[in-house]
Amino acid sequence: MPESTPDPQQVVIVGGGLAGAGTAVALRDQGYSGSIVVFAAENHVPYDRPPLSKEYLKGEAVASEGEIKPQDWYAAHDVDLRLGTAVTAVEREAHQVVSTDGGRTAYDRLVLATGSSPRRVDLPGHDLGGVVSLRTIEDSDALKAAFGSGARIVIIGAGWIGLEVAAAAREAGSSVTVLESAEQPLVTVVGSTLGAFFAKLHRDHGVDLRLGVEVASIEAADGSRKVGGVTLADGTSIPADLVLVAIGATPNTDLAVTAGLDVDNGILVDAQGRSSDPDVFAVGDVANAETPSFGERVRVEHWANALDRPASVARGVLGQEGGFDKLPFFYSDQYDLGLEYSGRASATDELVIRGEIDSGEFLAFWLDGDTDVVRAGLNVNIWDVQDDIQELIASKAPVDRAKLADPDVPLKDAKA
Repeated sequence: MPESTPDPQQVVIVGGGLAGAGTAVALRDQGYSGSIVVFAAENHVPYDRPPLSKEYLKGEAVASEGEIKPQDWYAAHDVDLRLGTAVTAVEREAHQVVSTDGGRTAYDRLVLATGSSPRRVDLPGHDLGGVVSLRTIEDSDALKAAFGSGARIVIIGAGWIGLEVAAAAREAGSSVTVLESAEQPLVTVVGSTLGAFFAKLHRDHGVDLRLGVEVASIEAADGSRKVGGVTLADGTSIPADLVLVAIGATPNTDLAVTAGLDVDNGILVDAQGRSSDPDVFAVGDVANAETPSFGERVRVEHWANALDRPASVARGVLGQEGGFDKLPFFYSDQYDLGLEYSGRASATDELVIRGEIDSGEFLAFWLDGDTDVVRAGLNVNIWDVQDDIQELIASKAPVDRAKLADPDVPLKDAKA
């Protein structure tokens, strides 16, 4: 393979989401004056995805409000944004990519920001009309159009996307059924205690939430190829005008695999996004990146990761020092509930609650049971506390559990 070019004249970015566009912005912000080409498979200027299950889905925002930068920014900053053009192959020996328009584009540095795709269900009827997922503006538009009084919406999966869509559908007057195989919603993220809190939240808003169930098939409406219902393993039939499959996402690693890069639950990269090929970087959902704050590789699908990582990736592309030290972070809005979560808890961590869960305003912390070090924190309808929560996590200092649980003790004083 040719030697790495010390001073890249052209950077090619594959992916038109927040991570890809953010890398282009970061390169210009850091003074890079060389050529930048961004391949965006969608025909939209790169945009944020969280509103697709929140404000945009509820009709409270328009598409242009989610744009990372307005379209004229790219021309003004000499960024060649190629909309509606995907990359089909990476030729590492030749240092070029092949795109759907038949062209070959050379690179000195390549950044893969190919994101992730909604996980599909392998069920009879999965290909019927009206069986949808949520990833793009068009997906959100289709959901929004299906909502309304009398509409029967069935959601498979009670994760963040499924619950946010359930809330939006109920607020639009739809009948909503959520099907989840686990004992509680979000149980792998927040545990059973808080999972029960979210279950009650949605049931109180009229969602038919069915836990511990298995979906056997998706059925067609009589005489059509459009969805008409969902059948459970016990034979129960649930009518549906639309079925949303929200069972997680898988990283889009096909380009990396065929190019021979190291891949394991995403493209394996260091803290600056550098892959097993020093001229190829990865950022966003697709990157399984070294994360110093946890001392291990972490693949994060949340918005803040795609927002914050590009700055360190841009430094790596330019051969500059500077890794990544921010904590994973995400937020969610459901009905009149808003929350923020920082850190990364494990199934064995112990839960400490500050406040009363039933009040709908509380903080939650996950502690390593052996060291009493805070690994993750959640604020529900309590604001301006994330900086203190993140400081507790980043300090890796043991805490006094009684002080941590006491609302009258400042969080900064909760250390043991």
